[in-house]
Amino acid sequence: MPPPRRLVVWCPDWPVVAAALAAGLDPVAPAAVFVANRVLACSQAARDNGVRRGMRRREAQGRCPDLAVCEHDPARDARLFEPVVAAVESLAPGVEVVRPGLVAVPAKGPAGYFGSDVDAAERIVDEVAARADAECQVGVADGLFAAILAARRGVVVEPGGVPGFLAPMRVDEIDYPGADRGELVDLLRRLGIRTLGDFAALPASDVATRFGRDALVAHRAASGREERPPERRALPPDLVVSENLDPPVERVDAAAFVAKALAERLHVRLGELGLACTRLGISARTEHGEELHRMWRCAEPLTPSGTADRVRWQLDGWLSGRRGAQRPTAGVELLSLHPDEVVGAGALQLDLVNSATGEADARAGRAFVRVQGMLGPDAVLVGVLGGGRDLRDRVRLVPWGDERAPALDPERPWPGRIPAPSPAVLPDSPWPVAVLDADEQPVRITDRNRLTAAPVRVVVSGGRSRAVRGWAGPWPVEERWWSESASLAPRLVTRMQVVLEAEDDVGEAALLLVHEDGRWWVQGAYR
Repeated sequence: MPPPRRLVVWCPDWPVVAAALAAGLDPVAPAAVFVANRVLACSQAARDNGVRRGMRRREAQGRCPDLAVCEHDPARDARLFEPVVAAVESLAPGVEVVRPGLVAVPAKGPAGYFGSDVDAAERIVDEVAARADAECQVGVADGLFAAILAARRGVVVEPGGVPGFLAPMRVDEIDYPGADRGELVDLLRRLGIRTLGDFAALPASDVATRFGRDALVAHRAASGREERPPERRALPPDLVVSENLDPPVERVDAAAFVAKALAERLHVRLGELGLACTRLGISARTEHGEELHRMWRCAEPLTPSGTADRVRWQLDGWLSGRRGAQRPTAGVELLSLHPDEVVGAGALQLDLVNSATGEADARAGRAFVRVQGMLGPDAVLVGVLGGGRDLRDRVRLVPWGDERAPALDPERPWPGRIPAPSPAVLPDSPWPVAVLDADEQPVRITDRNRLTAAPVRVVVSGGRSRAVRGWAGPWPVEERWWSESASLAPRLVTRMQVVLEAEDDVGEAALLLVHEDGRWWVQGAYR
């Protein structure tokens, strides 16, 4: 069966629009929202000056000196987006918030009421502008993925026309916010797959065996089908979790604790049934009997932390009272969560180390704090990667819980730095090593920073020697040549990489060697 027809409302550059509203910035001024020091979204004025998504902050400010820098705040984006959602809901029932800046509704109702998809889209654009004072674009297509792409282009795709609509688009489109498919896109490009049509033409069985489950979800979307079909079995009635709030709450910070507990209860119950939620209903009842309800749809199955975030964002949107929002007249006395659409829990694949739920991180954090309480703050250290030419300058150990700020700016060019990949092992103190030539004589560095002979054997820490299969370098680096201070004395080091032959009981090895003050040392080992 073809996927259900969707009408999607998209507010371009919403993170920037929300940040400008919150900060009182000129809406036509160049501005950008940054996360992890890279551009998440930027205004049209910033794009006109060469700023692009994914660009580093220093480069963006270099291209646009007047750029207003804003930090990413999902709660702010969701709170200020509520008037837009309320405006769409006034004309089209069944609104689902995909993410702040993007909502979807079933297209059949508005199209039937207003006469056509185009008429419904025009009415919604006018309503959002009038009630929420925001610009938006509307797209209609079969399936949510195609409808989102249609909204970005402001077009209506005729029923059955989604495969032809998607086919010429770049394969980058499968890497949308929340999907995190940058590595998959890069791999497809290197394989010569440039468009969604090329990707959709691959057999689904080959995609599943070669790329994995998430790639199969992306393949379904590129083919014009539903990314993740819902479970068709009926949901058990006791899946709804509710909490009576006594006294009623009118502040988001007070409701946030309840939201976290409700999210944990909901996901425990889902886990018992082997399910994961992809569409979550959030309902609230006030002291005056007002009923508030909002539906959130997610690209990936929700985690407990993701559920709690969306509940907090929604309550913030209801209680903030921005013009056009559905602000209650009294405090919230009942809060309920209910999954409206679920998938098998197998669709929720969590990394062993980087758990998306945050539960493993929280448990580890509590354990680290207990260790620090017993042994002192310096008993648990965290590595912070920063700038520098020397490998040891780039890594700084800070106590757990302290600010993880790099000592040196990692965005500086740092000429002379060893390129990636970096050594996997850095010894606590460099290992002494002897580098020998074909005559078993030490290899040294001349005054012109050249090797006296080609390295043939290496002896590490006085142990047995191993033959050199290949080597690269040397690369001299002269630092602090301008300094006259005793604490910052000039320093000349020469680095070289060597690959050692495999022997009977040990495999091939690669080392990073440095020559300083007439001696060779092992600074790092590659694996």
